[in-house]
Amino acid sequence: MNKNNKLRLVCVGNGMAGMRALEELLKLAPDLYDITMFGAEPHPNYNRILLSPVLAGEQTLQEIMLNDLDWYAQHNIRLHLGKKVTTIDRIKRVVHAEDGTTAEYDRLLLATGSNPILLPIPGMTLPGVLTYRDIADTESMISAASQHKSAVVIGGGLLGLEAANGLKQRGMDVTVVHLAEWLMERQLDRTASKLLQGSLEKKGLRFRLATQTAELVAGESGRVAAVRFKDGSTVAAELVVVAIGIRPNIELAEKAGLYCNRGIVVSDTMQTYDPRIYAVGECANHRGIAYGLVAPLFDMARVCANHLAGHGIGRYTGSLTSTKLKVTGIELFSAGDFQGSDGAEDITLSDPLRGVYKKLVIKDDKLIGSVLYGDTVDGAYYFRLLTEGSKVSAIRDQLMFGDAVTAAH
Repeated sequence: MNKNNKLRLVCVGNGMAGMRALEELLKLAPDLYDITMFGAEPHPNYNRILLSPVLAGEQTLQEIMLNDLDWYAQHNIRLHLGKKVTTIDRIKRVVHAEDGTTAEYDRLLLATGSNPILLPIPGMTLPGVLTYRDIADTESMISAASQHKSAVVIGGGLLGLEAANGLKQRGMDVTVVHLAEWLMERQLDRTASKLLQGSLEKKGLRFRLATQTAELVAGESGRVAAVRFKDGSTVAAELVVVAIGIRPNIELAEKAGLYCNRGIVVSDTMQTYDPRIYAVGECANHRGIAYGLVAPLFDMARVCANHLAGHGIGRYTGSLTSTKLKVTGIELFSAGDFQGSDGAEDITLSDPLRGVYKKLVIKDDKLIGSVLYGDTVDGAYYFRLLTEGSKVSAIRDQLMFGDAVTAAH
């Protein structure tokens, strides 16, 4: 294929999954495609995971950029920033952006990510009500923290706690409101969660658990001033951050007639029902699962790049996910079925003085789940046992003490 007759690849979504797929593709087949990239945000690719340290004032926006504008230029990628793609013409194979920009494709990669879930309650559109998803949200929160005192974060998952911590570090009084009975219920069991809550309360955060929000109330200025709960009580809030979860962003794909079901449905090769169109990242649904963590997104990106490069041998078969987190300086790790189903046994170690709690869940002589709080050094070891499905009877007595001790026996 001569230089001027390259295949045309268009990527919609300049986030971490789409960009990782392009980076992998450029390693495998640097000259195969003429590449055009559309990003709805005005920024080049940045590390969304590091928005929390930016909010907390520990890092700057410049430090979290992954690929600067020069990088796109060096790789001859036509970059359209701040342009939202609104339609895909699958017959003519052209994408159209809101401002009239068009690009023709031979292959199309959708990496449209996800949208924050909003609460179906009055007051969600008031000034001072934000979700926590991108650089613009982060900048609005930093600006609000410099002018206002009281904040409410709705959602006690990882993102909500990071938002709460960042706003607290910037001097705000912060209350976290959570529907479930304990924080981070998807990653932690009740015991680990209570330890986390205690350490966050020591830092000055307040919590309202098992609490449902009914309404966001405006003040005289028209800005949000308070949050009212189902039980009738209220708490003052000049800033409200809603972090209750994400939903795959499938609007563009659905409009183009691609098969979607809680995400853009893809095969093990990351292809949609239209074989010229691929999807990766939070917008994709693979074997019934839409992943929101970075490790699976990178696995998908690798497989997708392999197929776009024409190698055709990669298969994505799903990811067993583990969560290794650092919430406000506290190390946490969880993987597998850590709540323990019927017939499972728990081995626990609890050392409240050191702030350490470990729980291993064993069933049919295999480790099926684990939660570590305060000391996560053996997370990778437990995750390996979990993925390999190894028998643990021979090492059961030493299992709690991790890799080093088990190996020595």
